[in-house]
Amino acid sequence: MVKTPSQHWTIPPLENGDRLNRYEFERRYNAMPNLNKAELIEGIVYMPAALRFKSHGQPHGWMIGWLVTYEATTPGVALGVEPTVRLDIDNEPQPDAVLLIMPQAGGQARLSEDDYIEGAPELVVEIAASSVGIDLHAKKQAYRRNGVKEYIVWQVLDQKISWFYLDKGEYLDLPTDTDGIVRSRVFPGLWLAVVELLAGNMQGVLAVLQEGVQSPEHAAFVQKLASY
Repeated sequence: MVKTPSQHWTIPPLENGDRLNRYEFERRYNAMPNLNKAELIEGIVYMPAALRFKSHGQPHGWMIGWLVTYEATTPGVALGVEPTVRLDIDNEPQPDAVLLIMPQAGGQARLSEDDYIEGAPELVVEIAASSVGIDLHAKKQAYRRNGVKEYIVWQVLDQKISWFYLDKGEYLDLPTDTDGIVRSRVFPGLWLAVVELLAGNMQGVLAVLQEGVQSPEHAAFVQKLASY
């Protein structure tokens, strides 16, 4: 039997502020092929506005350059740019970047049959300009609760980078060493020269990272990943 137009089921479009679970969010998202980005955070749909260059696009590029350099020297880890992450029934974000240990190397997240990340990546990065209120509150809460081990928020307008690590279920600030470098606890050798990054000095940022990936602790980490 051929359905008349009135008999066809229609899928409602996603709207900013909708309250949905993850399954309904995905159903509506998949029915909108021209939609580039939407996130479900604590059961609420967020659809970001167009992104500006200096407050998002450029710092995002610098952060990706730092992370892709680390990935290239660390077999067993993988970098993703704006991947969909299925955290739980109320949360399906698209972080600006994730760095994860691959499942076959002992990582805590996995890739689903339809090629989405399921579970918590070890590291999540957000570039926050207009979104800083969400990134430092609702998203931070969702990432903490689901076990994201480290979380970086670059607060572009405030010229500040916050790097949190998970300790006994709570996020604490990862300390900056006396030399001005922040060093990951989850990814040995992932060193960040914060002042240099804020200044846009990528040569300085990558020089410090190069020191990190040549350190004995990074070599031990690579060996550990290969042993799985």
